[in-house]
Amino acid sequence: MAHILASNPNASHKLVCSNLGYGARRGSRSGSYRVGRKRRGGGLVLQCSSSTTTSTTSSQLPCVDEDVRLQIENGSSGKLKQQFEYLACEYGWRVRKLFENAEEIRKASQVQAEAFHVPISIFNDLFFQFFQAEVLSGLLYKLKNSPPNRYACLVAEAAKDDQDSAKQLVGVIDVTVLRDQNVLQHLPSEAEEYLYISGIAVSETFRRRKIATALLKACDMLSILWGFEFLALRAYEEDVGARKLYANAGYQVVSRDPPWTSNWIGKKCRVLMIKRTSLPK
Repeated sequence: MAHILASNPNASHKLVCSNLGYGARRGSRSGSYRVGRKRRGGGLVLQCSSSTTTSTTSSQLPCVDEDVRLQIENGSSGKLKQQFEYLACEYGWRVRKLFENAEEIRKASQVQAEAFHVPISIFNDLFFQFFQAEVLSGLLYKLKNSPPNRYACLVAEAAKDDQDSAKQLVGVIDVTVLRDQNVLQHLPSEAEEYLYISGIAVSETFRRRKIATALLKACDMLSILWGFEFLALRAYEEDVGARKLYANAGYQVVSRDPPWTSNWIGKKCRVLMIKRTSLPK
């Protein structure tokens, strides 16, 4: 379903990754509230609930979508405090930021490499090894060089341990703050930046089990926490499955690649899809 070119702004776009932080530097206005900046007075309180119910125990970390109140308070230093671990819990999957350790970075890069690699008839294993090394190198670069609040690498795992998915990353998605004029032209004039969704990948064994839906739900929550009203992504026009997934998540097609950029042999036409979130007043 997913292809790496469909999920990037352009073929040479480099994904950027950093710690998951709060308080975007820039954004757009929503009423009297400046998107991406802290409100005056007390902390921002979000009340979230989910259409799916998942029982929790004292040993489990709270999930954003399990009728949990999220309290983000201003500390004495003026920084926002994070009081929860998971951004989303949907359909038996929970989504969080990537742990920056060698083992988890390797697992995340492997999920993306397996999803985006195009098999070839000869020397496929060798070319896959090169491709996987390139994906891993890119992820390491993002983790080392990206500033806070500009990128998040999110991963999905099973909400409950089972034989198939215990201690296993089953999905990955990248969220980047961008200001590409080709996207901004479709947003209100006061919008200065937006969140761009890319690199969505699900392990082949676990596809068609709502993992991608959970990943997109986590992106919605991240947009609220970071204070961005708009999310954008790209999909291949002919990929009906991917477009249906994004449409069900609230994304709408606003444009497509110009004909002269997609008529080359082997180059597919992409559509730009945008979603508007409801930020707290």
